[in-house]
Amino acid sequence: MKIGTLFGFEAAHILPHHGGKCSRPHGHSYRLEVVVEGPLQHDGPATGMVMDFGDVKAVVRRLVIETLDHNDLNAVIPNPTAEEIVTWIWGRLEPELPNLRRLVLWETASAYAALER
Repeated sequence: MKIGTLFGFEAAHILPHHGGKCSRPHGHSYRLEVVVEGPLQHDGPATGMVMDFGDVKAVVRRLVIETLDHNDLNAVIPNPTAEEIVTWIWGRLEPELPNLRRLVLWETASAYAALER
């Protein structure tokens, strides 16, 4: 069974190796989809759930959103392309969400980077 939740954050960046307008400072309203997979739990407070959505949200907010929201992404990730950002996010989340299976980072309404395992 898989469950997922969505997050949003605002951030600015430049792409230092880009030859076009993205080499200038600009920002995005990012959307992040986080998917975890696992069996339904059979006891405890998460009975009938893969994982409590509130627990997923708390981890993502603490490890990702608090760092990236309203920030200069170049201060966190040297070349913050969508692909590099989603890879960075995976590295932060996987230790605390070992059943992480998919991340989708929407940089615009029509462009995203996804990482699945």
